[in-house]
Order: sequence, then structure tokens, then C-alpha cells
Amino acid sequence: MITPFTASGALDLDGAQRLAAHLVAQGCDGLVLSGTTGESPTTTDAEKSTLIAAVREAVADRASIVAGVGTPDTRHTVELAREAQKAGADGLLVVAPYYSKPPQDAIEAHFCEIADAGEIPLMLYDIPNRTGVRVEPETILRLSAHPRIVAVKDCSYDFLAAQKVLARTDLAYYSGCDEHNLALYAVGGAGYVSTVSNVIPAPLRAVLDAFDAGDTARAARLQQQATPLIEAIMSAGLPGTVTTKALLTALDLPAGPVRTPLRPADEETTDGLLSLYRTLTLTTA
Repeated sequence: MITPFTASGALDLDGAQRLAAHLVAQGCDGLVLSGTTGESPTTTDAEKSTLIAAVREAVADRASIVAGVGTPDTRHTVELAREAQKAGADGLLVVAPYYSKPPQDAIEAHFCEIADAGEIPLMLYDIPNRTGVRVEPETILRLSAHPRIVAVKDCSYDFLAAQKVLARTDLAYYSGCDEHNLALYAVGGAGYVSTVSNVIPAPLRAVLDAFDAGDTARAARLQQQATPLIEAIMSAGLPGTVTTKALLTALDLPAGPVRTPLRPADEETTDGLLSLYRTLTLTTA
């Protein structure tokens, strides 16, 4: 979920509650707060905890809340994990420690220390193009033995590695790349952690619902219909946070500005996103 801000750039708790309730009503059975899409690099620790508590109040037990707590500092991540649990999170999303490029044994120890520090489950997040380091499949296999490490958000673009881990563990594997949602689900994935679902929660949910119903042809068609908007949001040369907030604002849903160093989308980009959105919603209506 994006983190709504007011026009002045302050945390918009009312907007966050309204957006969270909207997303759950449209088919999201869980919400990830303070991920990269939620602008976690530019929100304070206090804002992160306040956001969790506000969204928990808004959705009650109608959806799970997973808190993004990953940082390049193990001690700081442990502190965020403990505060997220106190604020009402059901689970943690922990990205590999970025920038410092630690070796695999250090990455493994990082995740284990965080998992040991709390009482709620943890989802590993592998996104090497942002962190600069891979969580190698063998590392994930070892980490799967930890009782609180239960899931993976996969943005590695290594489909073979994902299948190898799926075949050898009970980890719940979530697509972190919307273009892979159906493909990973079809080989045993658990679902997706999605930026694009901020704007089209129901159409993306419909893809997996069709697959579950045995209508694989419809599932494929729905995924294909969503592809142009997925591409525009995630591959238009702007971060997904920027394009998502632009489209949410155009749809009169809570979003607000992005925080610097991000910059808002221009009018031409926003108009293009809105056109693709309208085409998709007409097609899937």
C-alpha cells in the first residue's frame, strides 16, 4: 500500500484508513505497509508505527497487516520489528540488507536475528536490483528451517530458482512483480505483494480467482488485459510509487504527494495512466 500524505507532506492517517478500507473491500486480503511503495525510506520510525495502528483500526480483523521493517542495519531492523508488533502488525516484510552487500552467511544471520527478536512471522524479500545483493536459493532453503520465517516476496526475476525453493520447502512464495503474478501462482505460489493492486485490486484478484475456479484460459486473459497498465505503472521510467500515486489522485482516492527525492508524475504521464486504467476497467467490467 502507498502511504498517503497531506498536501504539506505530513502523514495522512485519515487517508490511509480510507484507502485501506477501500482496498480490503475490493478484494485485498492483506496489506503491506511501509514497503518501498509506501515510501519507507522517507518515513520516520514513529510514522511507521502510527500508520500500522491507524490501519489496524480501520480494517480490524478483515485483513492481515504486514509491516515493512527492512533496513541495512540489523539493530535498527530489530527495533522496527518490535515496534511493528506492538502497533498491531501480523507479520514482517524484511528486505535483504542493502548497499553494504554482505555475504550470504551475514545475510542469513541478519534474517535470523530479526526473526528471533519477535513473535510474529517474517517474509523474506529478495529484490537484488534494488539491494545490490541476492538472497541465494541455498540461503533461502536454510532460512526456511526457522519457525518464524514462513514466506518469500520474490522480485529476483529468477523463475527457476523460485520453483526449486517451492519444491523443497513449505514457504509461501509471493510474486513481487505483477507481471509474474499468474505464472508464479500456477507453479505453487501463494499470491502476490503488489504495487499495482493499489489501483486495480479487483482485476488482479480476479486473475487468481479464475485460476482457482479451474478457468485457466480466463485467468490468462485477465492477466494479459492487465499487462498494459502493469507495464505503464512499473516500467515507465518512474518508480511505481510515483505512477501509483498519480493515478490514485486522478481517481480521487487518498494518495497525496510523494516525498523528495521522488518527484511527481507530469500531466502527460498521468493522462496516459488514466486512459489505460479506463480501458482495463471497461474490458473487465
